[in-house]
Amino acid sequence: MISGLLKEFTFDLQIKNYSKRTIETYNYNCSQLIYYLRDNFDIDDIEEVSSLHVKKFIQYQTSIGNKPTYINSLIKTLRAFYVYLVNEEYVALNIMKKVHFLKEETPVIKTFTDEEVARLIEVYDFKSYLNARNKVIIAMFVDTGIRLSELINLETAWINETNIRVLGKGAKWRYAPISLMLRKYMIRYERIKEKYFSKKKLEHGNYILSRSGRPLTSVQIECIVREAGKVAKVREDIRCSPHTLRHYSIQANLRNGLDLYSCSKIAGHENIQITKRYLQGLETENILEMAKQSSPLMNL
Repeated sequence: MISGLLKEFTFDLQIKNYSKRTIETYNYNCSQLIYYLRDNFDIDDIEEVSSLHVKKFIQYQTSIGNKPTYINSLIKTLRAFYVYLVNEEYVALNIMKKVHFLKEETPVIKTFTDEEVARLIEVYDFKSYLNARNKVIIAMFVDTGIRLSELINLETAWINETNIRVLGKGAKWRYAPISLMLRKYMIRYERIKEKYFSKKKLEHGNYILSRSGRPLTSVQIECIVREAGKVAKVREDIRCSPHTLRHYSIQANLRNGLDLYSCSKIAGHENIQITKRYLQGLETENILEMAKQSSPLMNL
């Protein structure tokens, strides 16, 4: 049964230390194909599946209104599944080699203005542990472009004077620089945090903790950012989320003159093409200002 092979595949992902969220996504994506094959072709044997069946599955996904970006994520998952099946000799041929990605529209990433970000950071102060923590959360997203999951898992031991060590996607380590302003915020937060938990034995080494000393959840952090957006009066057409703050951070780095390669390394992108998408969201006046600073004549 294909479902049994999927269970084995997801177990292999656990051994390779993939995140829980990634494993759940892979499992869900593959399950969609399994249900489609069963309901439409009465297929439950992996050897009966052909590239034509997968292409019909993709056509179905298109017909129900799913976008190319979503369908391509399904294809990516199925490719990984079939690589595993071939390696384990459950199938002789990788049928996914005949299934191509759909053409995607280049998204224009719309994010905060500098003024909105300044207001977001000012929403919280250092008068209490929770306020200090929330201020640092927003400032870290802005300054480092760290992902939500990376911030949740960030440990105090990974904090250095001028940078933080980040455990990113695929269990890959990278370093992200921190500015003097962020370090100032962090020092104040660390002092308040130490006093707040002075009478409590902490069981978790996470840098960001709940009031009870546990790691925060993604929902809790998303709520912190969303509520700050309401107080800061961020435009209604901008999604006030950790991911949008990451977008802002990457675009701001590019706008301020950081080269694509360095920006890609700091952001933890798999390749520079992903980082290039952030250039699409830069306004013409930003690009012209960048060009002024890099003028060949002025830099002779």
